[in-house]
Amino acid sequence: MTETTSAPPAAPTESVEEFAARAEAWLAENMPPIDPTDPPEHDRGEEEPWQRARELQKKLWEGGFAGICFPTEYGGLGLPIAYQKAFDNVSRSYELPIILNTPTFTICAATILDTGSEEQKRRHISAVLRGDEVLVQLLSEPSGGSDLAGVITRADRQGDKWVINGAKTWSTSAFAADYGLMLARTDWDVPKHEGLTMFLVPINSPGITLRRIKQVNGSVEFCEEFFDNLELGDDAVVGEVNGGWHVASRQLYHERRAVGGGSEFASGIGAEGKSDVPTNYVELLEKSGQADNVRLQEMAGRALVHRAVREQLIDHVYHGVLDGSLPPAAGSIIRIAHADVHHVEFDTALAITGSAGVIDVDGALIRHGERYLSRQAAALGGGTTEIARNIIGERVLGFPREPAADRGVPFKEVKRNKS
Repeated sequence: MTETTSAPPAAPTESVEEFAARAEAWLAENMPPIDPTDPPEHDRGEEEPWQRARELQKKLWEGGFAGICFPTEYGGLGLPIAYQKAFDNVSRSYELPIILNTPTFTICAATILDTGSEEQKRRHISAVLRGDEVLVQLLSEPSGGSDLAGVITRADRQGDKWVINGAKTWSTSAFAADYGLMLARTDWDVPKHEGLTMFLVPINSPGITLRRIKQVNGSVEFCEEFFDNLELGDDAVVGEVNGGWHVASRQLYHERRAVGGGSEFASGIGAEGKSDVPTNYVELLEKSGQADNVRLQEMAGRALVHRAVREQLIDHVYHGVLDGSLPPAAGSIIRIAHADVHHVEFDTALAITGSAGVIDVDGALIRHGERYLSRQAAALGGGTTEIARNIIGERVLGFPREPAADRGVPFKEVKRNKS
């Protein structure tokens, strides 16, 4: 099992500038142009955007610009992050499969790269780079909260098969996926972190019932899954049997970096749709008739400063982890910055729009109110902000661990709520 993301890529035969020029020429010939400040709108809870993303990813693959930082042996280009950033810069005005970035590329494929078998890497990483597969996470459970190691979905050995029973929830875009990384308990006689195994599960398998979850903003992107005697072979195990916490830890590392915008495995950069475009505060102040309001100008300036600091922080943490000056757990710093910046920006936008953000009859400002409905998601995705602060305290700053009543106790003896 190797953590290949920290290994230096091979020396490229093409300079960053040459690569960027070639990419820019290819994009102009092959990809649909867009206005990055007004990209095509889509709903992640519908099927069409995902099919469109697969088609666009296939174009990138055929053009030789898929998986810029993934190793060549698994279908990528094996180039340093500077090449990905150069591609990002020249591709902003073209339609790209941005919705595949999270969780397919930056979380799931990156986790398989770090912890999967050679067969899993060669099969699934190349498949996602071709646009043939979408991957999701099957981690959270209805009774689990933020305690990921407390999962009770069980995988029992029966003959040469694993039989899965249990439930997962808040699975992002699972309805559009081909495979999911699922954490299950395979040993109840050891402490909770030691009895877990990660499985790579075909979503359309017999034994899986998938349902949509409707959010307060009307989105049905999230899903819940129920497993009733789902049968899997040993080839579905990612990493080692009872070694699932190691895999999950790498997965969470990648998730925190991805949520914060610090992953080198993204396939392009930019807004997924109109609702994802960063707020233009000058324009918003003018449209809301508040252009001369000094207090709101100061609030907007504060939000822009937070945005700029986050971008610098992403670069600092990425290179710090890469050169070893920061531990991998420092990715949680990006995760917290992401949540803080989103909260500042959403709060600022709603303060500027006021009641128009809720009842705007023309629709020009109400999107800021709609975005505010999902404000708290930034503090939950990738693990809660509270969990991220604990990780920074314990694994970056070296503070003592918090006491835990279930530490070292066989999981079958841990008291749990009855479902």
